[in-house]
Parts: sequence; structure tokens; C-alpha cells
Amino acid sequence: MSGYKASLLARECGGQLQGPDVELTGLAGLKEAQPGQLSFLANPSYAEHLGSTKASCIIVPKNVAAEGRTLIVTDNPYLSFAKAVTFFYNAFKTKPRPGIHPAAIIDPSAQIDKSATIGAYVVIEAGARIGANTVILPLCYIGLGTTVGDDCLIYPQVSIREGCRIGNRIIIHGGAVVGADGFGYAKDGDKYFKIPQVGNVILEDDVEVGANSAIDRGALGPTIVKQGTKIDNLVQIAHNVHIGRDGVVAGQSGVAGSTFIGDRVVMGGQVGIIGHLKIGDDVTLGAQSGVVKSIPSNTVASGYPAKKHSEARRREASVALLPNYIKKINALERRIVELEEKLKG
Repeated sequence: MSGYKASLLARECGGQLQGPDVELTGLAGLKEAQPGQLSFLANPSYAEHLGSTKASCIIVPKNVAAEGRTLIVTDNPYLSFAKAVTFFYNAFKTKPRPGIHPAAIIDPSAQIDKSATIGAYVVIEAGARIGANTVILPLCYIGLGTTVGDDCLIYPQVSIREGCRIGNRIIIHGGAVVGADGFGYAKDGDKYFKIPQVGNVILEDDVEVGANSAIDRGALGPTIVKQGTKIDNLVQIAHNVHIGRDGVVAGQSGVAGSTFIGDRVVMGGQVGIIGHLKIGDDVTLGAQSGVVKSIPSNTVASGYPAKKHSEARRREASVALLPNYIKKINALERRIVELEEKLKG
């Protein structure tokens, strides 16, 4: 495999080259790297491996020096390494050929750009539109009147239901369902009457949806995920939820219906948010937070029920002391009984 000069990778990564301009043919972690490979140091706990790594070049932060090594010095080594991976991946990956597989099932009224790739057993319903350079891999379903923008990548077994609007440069991983019915029912005596879910889902540009996640359609209006937000695997987004720009939702999280989530919100794994709340901009929710009240902007919250992180830590510390307090209370109760018996005597 031909490689690239370290100077080229430095330019791609936004870093400064120090040392010989070696040729690089691949990437690996510090411990696993071999000669000819590029690695990185982002976490100080791995600094001990700088002396022993076989990597030919290492991306490092500005405060790190390694004598005799070829380094790419950058403000953000993790981001720079991500850019290097992207560069290598795009350079060497096999790109699918544009065209429609003979086994695909396409309604004659669907509009598919000639540069798009449609895999085997993909079903595209009437009135759907597929943009330029979009790749839809086998066994996907694109519903009636759904729009998929340019440069999207839809992995196998994804379902995008009727009327949804998928922006540009969207990635949706296998098994995800976009536009399933929202969970809406009206009580009818002892039974439940299904409320038709006639809204849709809008995914704006540069959104990514993880495997087996579900984003439900709105009951009337849309469920919206704004530009740049990244959703992990096994996430449930209920009907009429609004998620702002450039957020992160980690795996097994769930957001109940009609909740508004602002921009740049970070949700750790297994976060649960009840319906009809407002989560402000730049909020961070720790893993397994249970959010039962609205949270203002610029707040770090955790625990159940979710509180400001400082309050949640004090609460957890207090809970840890309960066994000792119980022992003390039991001892005091016994002492009270002894004193009462003495007084009676």
C-alpha cells in the first residue's frame, strides 16, 4: 500500500510537523502501532508508551516532547487523529458504483439522482426523492414521499417512513427506524384508542443516527433533530421532540414526547427525560440521569431525579452515610429504652 508523507498528514490534521518527513501507510494505537504507522497521544495516562511505541509518527499536544521522534504537534490531538483517519479512510476505501441494483424495488414516480447508489432489495415508494451521491445499502425501506438529501449513507435494514425529510450528509446505521408512529393513545373506557400520528421526522444536515435507534414521527407537526447532532445506538426519540444543533445523545437514552432540547446538549448513556420539558442550551446530563423537571441553559446535572451535579454529589455522599446513621439511631433508641427502664425502677 502506498503511503503519505507526514508533512501532508500534518496539513490535513492542522498540526505542525517536527522531525523527519517520514512516509505513513496506516494508523494504530500507541501500543499496537508498527513502523510506517501514525498514532496519537490525547490522554496523558498513555504518555508512558511514547518511549516504547513503534509508530513512525505521533500526533501530540503542544506540551509534549519526544526526542528523536517524528511528531505532529496540535492543539487537539484527538480531533487531529480523527481527521487523519478520515483522510486515510476516504483515500483507500472502495466506493460503491452509482446505479440501481436490479433487485431493488423502485416506484416509477420516485426521483433518484443518477449519482446515487441503491442496493439490492431496497424498496423506494412513490414520490420519494434520493439526492446526489447518496448510498442506500441493501434491505432498506424509503417511504411514500420521503426526501433523502445529498451525500447520505444509509446502512442496511434502515426504515425511513412516509413523508420524512432527511437532509444532506446524513448517516443512519443498521436497524434504525425513522418515522415510526409516535406512542399516542386516548383512553376509551378500559381500552386505548390509537391517535393517528400524521406528522413526520426532519433530520437536518450532518446528523448521525446509531444502530437500532428509533425516532418517532410527530402526532401533528414534525419531530426535529437539528443540524450536526449525533445520536448513538439504541436511543428512543418520541413524537414531537425537538433536539437542537450539535448535540450528543449516548446509547440507551430516551426522550419522551414534546420535549424541547436546546443546542449543544450532551446526554450521557441511559439518560431518561419525561415529556413536555424544556432543556436549555449547553446542558450536560450525566449517565443515567432521570430528568423530571425542565433544566436551564449552561447547567451540568446528574442523578435521579436529576439535580445540579454539585447537589447530586452531595446527595449521593449523604446516602452513603445512611448505614452509619442507622446504627447510631438504633444505639440511641436502645439507650433511651435503658434510661426509661431505670427511671421506672
